[in-house]
Amino acid sequence: MPGRIVSFLCLCFLVMPAWSQTAPPDAIGADTADVAPEPIHIVGQRPGPGLWKVSKGGHVLWVFGSYAPLPKKMEWRSQQVETILAESQEYLSPPSASAQVGFFRGLTLLPYVIGLKNNPDGATLHDVLPADVYARWLPLKAKYLGDDSGIERERPIFAADELYRKGLDAAGLSSGQEVQKAIEKMVKDKHIKTTTSAIALQVDDPVAMMKDFKRSPLDDGACFAKTLERLETDIDAMRVRAAAWAKGDLAGIEKLSFADREAACRSAMNDATFIKGRADFASAAERMQQAWLAAAENALATNDSTFAVLPLRLILDPAGYITALQAQGYAVDKPE
Repeated sequence: MPGRIVSFLCLCFLVMPAWSQTAPPDAIGADTADVAPEPIHIVGQRPGPGLWKVSKGGHVLWVFGSYAPLPKKMEWRSQQVETILAESQEYLSPPSASAQVGFFRGLTLLPYVIGLKNNPDGATLHDVLPADVYARWLPLKAKYLGDDSGIERERPIFAADELYRKGLDAAGLSSGQEVQKAIEKMVKDKHIKTTTSAIALQVDDPVAMMKDFKRSPLDDGACFAKTLERLETDIDAMRVRAAAWAKGDLAGIEKLSFADREAACRSAMNDATFIKGRADFASAAERMQQAWLAAAENALATNDSTFAVLPLRLILDPAGYITALQAQGYAVDKPE
């Protein structure tokens, strides 16, 4: 339990925006704050997008783009993925980071766990948010969270994350983990070599880190406001994008914008005092990319065929992972 809590604290600035793929400006519609979204339903098997092909000298890396949110209970199956996995010698898991704290060392954290997500000095959302933003929060809270009074004491970034998850759940959308689990099962069943490029985050003094976090202010008002905006105006667009991914509609997928809420929420954590003083964490995103690229280049030099999964935003990012491989002289072909 304590170890999981420290991992959560250490990694929240990396994973908080996991639900946050956002709409292009022309996808935003009218305010729907007082109208419950209709759950999305996609019937039948769906393949998702095609695969990006990275190659050099007859060696190929096939990259599958994962995405969230996706329709609940969507049945995903891709014959292309199954065929290429069967022909591949290695599987590269998605980039990740981990922080480990021993059990007995973790026990020392227990006194500091209570109130970890709360605002410093007993402040409430009403105290820390602008009046107009708080007024927008109240109807969305009533619709998605009900009478949860405890959330009023949480920092805006954590309250926003809980609200966002509940809002997407009401719209019939999920985190999309079922697709990743299905791919991992295929990899296991086919006995394919798995390579992880996970980086380790050093926690020299977890007690001091938790203390720093609990007393450090976070500039997370923008993250909170962007979350409200997504739920007020973007539910329908999210449903359209989820359906585009499920059908493999690359033209629709390429219209996505991934910045907005994600940038605001990530900046709130990256710019916090408790992160700035810890270089290992401040550089985590760059180290994750470097580690994955090194694994990808090694696989391309070694295998005839390698299969990998990357979040779609990292594939489409002009400064992302695939662009970096292209800059190193690898040929990149988009799905047809």
